Amino acid sequence: MSADEQPGLYVESTIIMTTVRVVAPFVLTFALFIMFHGADTPGGGFQGGVIAGSVVMMIAFAYGIESTRQWVDARVLAALAAGGVLTFAAIGLGALALGGQFLQYDEYHFLYKYATKYGIELVELGIGGIVASVAIGLFFLLAAGFAQANADQSEETA
Repeated sequence: MSADEQPGLYVESTIIMTTVRVVAPFVLTFALFIMFHGADTPGGGFQGGVIAGSVVMMIAFAYGIESTRQWVDARVLAALAAGGVLTFAAIGLGALALGGQFLQYDEYHFLYKYATKYGIELVELGIGGIVASVAIGLFFLLAAGFAQANADQSEETA
């Protein structure tokens, strides 16, 4: 069997594609559940972010890594990470500006009665966005392999 006749890494499977299409929304919903309940129950932004990132990985395994890489724009991943950092920093530094300590949620009580609850949930969502975008980015970097990364780097320096 020559190199041209060898099968590629990706093989379409109707069963896997259908299963991922059905399961992915439930896994993403579970990730959001874990993020939102991180303050009250075990879980939180990190765990929920990893689960949310795994949804994109499931899609990549079912539909092909290259097609998923084209579907998930790198700018969206960067915006998700930056948005998470900005959310975390804004809530934490806002409390400092109001005279409290970093992430002292009760400083926001004059604005809204449930500020502590929603402040914690926003921070957990921000952390989840950061973790999901980093996990997805690392997955795509590892999937590209070292040869592709070196080729891209040599093109940039030339």
